[in-house]
Amino acid sequence: MSTAPTTTSTSVPTTTTTPAERRSAELEQRLTRDPARFRVLTGDRPTGRLHLGHYFGTLRNRVRLQGLGLDVFVLIADYQVLTDRDTAERLQEYTDGLLLDYLALGIDPARSTVFNHSAVPALNQLLLPFLSLVSVAELGRNPTVKDEIAHARQSSVSGLMYTYPAHQAADILFCKGDVVPVGQDQLPHLELTRTIARRFNERYGHVFPEPDALLSAAPLLLGTDGGKMSKSRGNSVPLSATADETARLIKGATTDADRHITYDPERRPGVSSLVLLAALCLDRDPHEVAAEIGDGGSAALKRTVTEAVNAHLAPVRARRAEFAADLTYVRSVLREGNERANAVAERTLGEVREAMGTFR
Repeated sequence: MSTAPTTTSTSVPTTTTTPAERRSAELEQRLTRDPARFRVLTGDRPTGRLHLGHYFGTLRNRVRLQGLGLDVFVLIADYQVLTDRDTAERLQEYTDGLLLDYLALGIDPARSTVFNHSAVPALNQLLLPFLSLVSVAELGRNPTVKDEIAHARQSSVSGLMYTYPAHQAADILFCKGDVVPVGQDQLPHLELTRTIARRFNERYGHVFPEPDALLSAAPLLLGTDGGKMSKSRGNSVPLSATADETARLIKGATTDADRHITYDPERRPGVSSLVLLAALCLDRDPHEVAAEIGDGGSAALKRTVTEAVNAHLAPVRARRAEFAADLTYVRSVLREGNERANAVAERTLGEVREAMGTFR
């Protein structure tokens, strides 16, 4: 996977047409009826600063689920930093940054468990039996892995990249997570997790649930270069950016030559992404926002977006500054989360060893 600025967004698409969307809509209804039955696993890699795409895509929804009463586990996936780079650079800085953003946005350590890979050995030990349950071909044809390879910073692809989907399965299943908030592009990862859980249960006896996807209804926000917004591709607006930095980044965003501002994502993706960003911050319809800007051109559009983003994030930035002044407390949140995650992981690994008949 509440005190976030906005928690009213739904995580289910308004139009359900695909089987995955229908299952997600049904899951949302079950969560609302009996939230205490469910455990959420979600998280991020500490490879840079979290940005507006993360905020509207996943972070607000984590706080919403926490507020509903679900048991939320938030993973800082430090081991997975190495999937597409040679070294884990600035790891402590980025980990602290994730913690600060989580706390500022409303993740409550009393209701959610924040932990990191490297501190939970039993989680990572699940990777070995899980890899025995999938073929090399199944790992290699995962579309998300292919995309990560295409954008990798390494001259050659490491074995860790190919085991990434199985490692994600361990992330989810170590705590017996049964709800995983994802976008459409992450569905292949989750399907492989379901496959691993099913195959383990069939071979050794029932230990794991088959987790379900809770699809995000958040529309895609593009990066300032018009591509996918990514914290590692230098095209994002970080949540921790100052008001001036935010203004500079938005000023440099890609638009087009048409002075009249409209909301038309297919024909005008750059302009429309900026309009959408303003609308999300203002809690308004993007068509109305575009109509108000009208013939003001890209300068008026970017001014509107900048003012909306800075106003929306002002209370988050204030809380973040308060937490940043006490890093001892912030790091204690992770330490305590690691303790809980370790206890959960050890219990699960014990069940796995018993099911497989291995030494304990």
